[in-house]
Amino acid sequence: MVSKNQIKLITSLKQKKYRQKYGLFFAEGTKVISEFYKSDWKLQTLFSTNMLPFISENKTAIISETELKKISALKTPQDALAVFHLPENFSLSVKNEFTVVLDSIQDPGNLGTIIRLCDWFGVSQLICSLDTADCFNPKVVQASMGSLARVKVVYTGLEAYLSAKNNLPVYGAFMNGKTIYKQQLPENAVLVLGNEGKGISSQVEKFVSQKITIPQFGKHQLTESLNVATAAAIILSEFHRAIEK
Repeated sequence: MVSKNQIKLITSLKQKKYRQKYGLFFAEGTKVISEFYKSDWKLQTLFSTNMLPFISENKTAIISETELKKISALKTPQDALAVFHLPENFSLSVKNEFTVVLDSIQDPGNLGTIIRLCDWFGVSQLICSLDTADCFNPKVVQASMGSLARVKVVYTGLEAYLSAKNNLPVYGAFMNGKTIYKQQLPENAVLVLGNEGKGISSQVEKFVSQKITIPQFGKHQLTESLNVATAAAIILSEFHRAIEK
């Protein structure tokens, strides 16, 4: 059974200020929950319509589908919702490794997909501007499909971060850049992806050493750029194809 206080708490966690206040967030669905649990994220409580074999009984509250609907953030709730403790603030890695930087990404679905892409392509650290969507937003957690459990997401001022990365080339995705298909891409670099509508800000652009683009091959000239998550998938694939050569 879910108490009124538990419903109130879980519902409040849809907002960033309450996630920060209580130090909690939630994940939904057996697969997503298992990714966090198996990665040693601290579980507070599991609310489920049945026992999950990988979580102990004393952490589980068995509830009905009707009760699950009251706490779920999904239009069609899955079989379980788990409340986890937020991790301590991640520290920046100083290693010279391939890193993705997000400049003011606002859409939770885009952020979650990019986190999942980082996991797929072996990018262990994702750097986000302070105004990028919160990675513990339920929509981000869901879109990442559990990859958030493995990718370290760090929020920081991008100007300070990029100014300290002068030993690595900084690639930025632009509409007017050089085609990515003709670039000699390095193994270690920084890739900057910009806001869905405005692209990379002028403050961040000054740190970009290589402007790249995904050329359009269709006959009809489109005014809109590719979705940022779609662009991320293509660019990450090209960087790794270059490494494999």
